[in-house]
Amino acid sequence: MASTPPYNFPLASALGRSEPLGLLLKRLRDSQARLASISPLLPAAMRSAISAGPLDEATWVLLVSNAAVAAKLRQMVPGLQAALLAAGHDGTPIKIKIMASSR
Repeated sequence: MASTPPYNFPLASALGRSEPLGLLLKRLRDSQARLASISPLLPAAMRSAISAGPLDEATWVLLVSNAAVAAKLRQMVPGLQAALLAAGHDGTPIKIKIMASSR
């Protein structure tokens, strides 16, 4: 008869029980919500090349797959920030980072 380990519970539940990890989960969800808010403004061909990155008090990072996407996205930042404010998010500045390729 197999028994379940005593500490086997969902990750979200574990994160919710720890204040620091709960704050991390909140930031992760907020970062994803921000990306969902601006996604309709992004060209369809670029959407798959952009991921929500870290969010802290100073910046929100968008992770991109290459320099061309980063350059285009940097041109769009003022409009994206306006859309975030209109959607009820704070005015945290957006930073663009190119993800390292996994070769």
